[in-house]
Amino acid sequence: MAERAALEELVKLQGERVRGLKQQKASAELIEEEVAKLLKLKAQLGPDESKQKFVLKTPKETLTGKYGEDSKLIYDLKDQGGELLSLRYDLTVPFARYLAMNKLTNIKRYHIAKVYRRDNPAMTRGRYREFYQCDFDIAGNFDPMIPDAECLKIMCEILSSLQIGDFLVKVNDRRILDGMFAICGVSDSKFRTICSSVDKLDKVSWEEVKNEMVGEKGLAPEVADRIGDYVQQHGGVSLVEQLLQDPKLSQNKQALEGLGDLKLLFEYLTLFGIDDKISFDLSLARGLDYYTGVIYEAVLLQTPAQAGEEPLGVGSVAAGGRYDGLVGMFDPKGRKVPCVGLSIGVERIFSIVEQRLEALEEKVRTTETQVLVASAQKKLLEERLKLVSELWDAGIKAELLYKKNPKLLNQLQYCEEAGIPLVAIIGEQELKDGVIKLRSVTSREEVDVRREDLVEEIKRRTGQPLCIC
Repeated sequence: MAERAALEELVKLQGERVRGLKQQKASAELIEEEVAKLLKLKAQLGPDESKQKFVLKTPKETLTGKYGEDSKLIYDLKDQGGELLSLRYDLTVPFARYLAMNKLTNIKRYHIAKVYRRDNPAMTRGRYREFYQCDFDIAGNFDPMIPDAECLKIMCEILSSLQIGDFLVKVNDRRILDGMFAICGVSDSKFRTICSSVDKLDKVSWEEVKNEMVGEKGLAPEVADRIGDYVQQHGGVSLVEQLLQDPKLSQNKQALEGLGDLKLLFEYLTLFGIDDKISFDLSLARGLDYYTGVIYEAVLLQTPAQAGEEPLGVGSVAAGGRYDGLVGMFDPKGRKVPCVGLSIGVERIFSIVEQRLEALEEKVRTTETQVLVASAQKKLLEERLKLVSELWDAGIKAELLYKKNPKLLNQLQYCEEAGIPLVAIIGEQELKDGVIKLRSVTSREEVDVRREDLVEEIKRRTGQPLCIC
């Protein structure tokens, strides 16, 4: 410390000398010589770590006013300077901000990340305060409904491949909703708050929704009744055509545009072969403020108790829509980039899968491992390592326990708990005979397989493509 203090004093004195020479207008050569000495002293001094300052570039809060009544679920934070910050509520608003900041006008992407909701958690229903979402978005100027149809096709493909049961994708359009509210007599200032009430129809009865709109939000009862006549309707393209002939709704420009696009959308969905999974539902509102056109939401269905009964909804697992104005909110010049996308609720789907496996008393697989390399006696670690390396090189997903001499029973129990289907067992006799004992974990059947045939046998049993040599 004393040595540093002495150096600091020399730097101070040399600095004063340089400033004095400059004030006296000394020769350039002399000033340059003394500046060089000052720089040399500073280099010897080095940085003072105790005095370093960290300047953090803090993000602005960009979420306000984009989620409607759902804004109450945003985690608002404040830094020491009092600037508003918040945790990421979804992946859509950050994506729009990214497009604006980088002046991107055309992109197709997917994104998996955590988001945060100040909500009441319900673990059994897949509701959390911190959870993952998987988003897919298409940004750019394209002909109407082509990217929208692709998003719905992707949503149906994902939900079908996950094999989580029958599902239905509800579709509507914010322009139809706005037009409907206008002809029913809802004032512009109440559009979004009434929208939020209507969006609850998948969870509560129409009477409860009506009571909220009238009792809590000050809507006239006759206006609520007119809304009820519309929002309780659902169907397919025939309902779209019926509403195109509605004497009041067809006179509203916004609603007419929305209905026209929905009719075109159903044409594309038919070509994609998924129209049987789609329902035009006038009660779907999606309370988020940034939606500007088509909106959709996928719900899982229960099997009806008796033939002919309507299936009961058991919850939303995916949703999305068109948001053409969001990028312009972040662009300094207000330039718009049309966007459409979808979001998959990862944890909610996990919750459903786990519940169904538990009901069927099936084990949840926690690994993709196809085979565990095990040993029947002690001092066979080297042989296990050689065999697992051979399997890795052949593209087999294999592993072994990280113990020199694990008990065979412990190795078999590990497979059962993790859901690993096969065990390749090495023993002293097997090594002499040039075979590996391959065991099925579920049936407990064992067969001796020649070592050179082991890879092909594992691939055959696990459904991997066989090598044609």
